[in-house]
Amino acid sequence: MINSVVLTGRLTRDPELRYTPNSNPVTRFTIAVDRRGKGPNGEKQTDFIRCSCWNKTAELAANYLHKGSLIGVEGSLRVNVVNNPDGTRREYVEVLINNFTFLDSRREGAPANAEENDFAGFGEVLPAATPTRPRALREEEDDDIPF
Repeated sequence: MINSVVLTGRLTRDPELRYTPNSNPVTRFTIAVDRRGKGPNGEKQTDFIRCSCWNKTAELAANYLHKGSLIGVEGSLRVNVVNNPDGTRREYVEVLINNFTFLDSRREGAPANAEENDFAGFGEVLPAATPTRPRALREEEDDDIPF
């Protein structure tokens, strides 16, 4: 059986970092994910997906993500059940994140005080978009061209 989820979306608010009684970090946040196609009145439709991550991933999310960050997440779908004190039962679905990737450019998504090395090994930090120009051929390279 396979339970795998891959989503791309923007955080709807700053992540919330908490610690379990055993001192394990857990971070929770919600991402807004646009649906394909349009609604009945031609408007775009968005799903709001709860996400959680644990341990080092939780600390990274809490330190480097913020409201509006564009991220890609990979994880598994979980159905959690909560029994309220009044006897009612509530179920909710969330994505348990295994990995996430920064999809904003550093200027858009990274905190101003973050160093480039802070992100090393924890997903991809994309540079700001810059136009590229083709490299001009030097005369000695002309001989290597077969036409």
